[in-house]
Amino acid sequence: MRVRKIPQRQCLGCREMKNKKDLIRVVRSPEGAVNLDFKGKMPGRGAYVCPQPECLKKVRKSRALERAFSVQIPDEVYGLLEDQMREENG
Repeated sequence: MRVRKIPQRQCLGCREMKNKKDLIRVVRSPEGAVNLDFKGKMPGRGAYVCPQPECLKKVRKSRALERAFSVQIPDEVYGLLEDQMREENG
């Protein structure tokens, strides 16, 4: 019997390794647009954030998404992340 490995990713905020399914993926498309990817299927470079407001604050303060993607992150993306976290933790 084979045991399947559960994919792990590191949160940019708390720097903890967690199950990929438990994190929100932020993706930079090949065109350079930054979006949230809830299904994990969008093409492009991905970075992961816990669905916790504290983690998002750390990401924003440390500019971790900017470093991960080498682009400026518009405030709308942070707004979308905050809205998604409110829905998740609702």
